[in-house]
Amino acid sequence: MIISILDIRGILLNRRNILIMSMPIESMLLALNLNFLVFSVSLDDMMSQSFASLVPTVAAAESAIGLVIFVITFRVRGTIAVESINCIQG
Repeated sequence: MIISILDIRGILLNRRNILIMSMPIESMLLALNLNFLVFSVSLDDMMSQSFASLVPTVAAAESAIGLVIFVITFRVRGTIAVESINCIQG
C-alpha cells in the first residue's frame, strides 16, 4: 500500500518529463506483483504465483513499447516534455 501511494505521488509531482513519469508506473506493477505473491503465500493459492510470474513479462513489453514511443517523439519534436506531447492528435 505504501509503495502504491508513493508511486501515485511520483506521477503527480513529476509532470515535466514523460520518461520520469513512466518510472512510477513500472514500480506500481512491481508493487502489484509483490501483493500477488504475499497473498498467494498467505492463502496457499498457486494461481496467484503463476499470475505473478507473468507480470514482469507484461512490464518488459510495456517498457519496450514506451521507449520506442519516446525515441520517436524525441526524434520528431526534439523533446519529450509533457507540454509538447499534449499537442499530439491522431
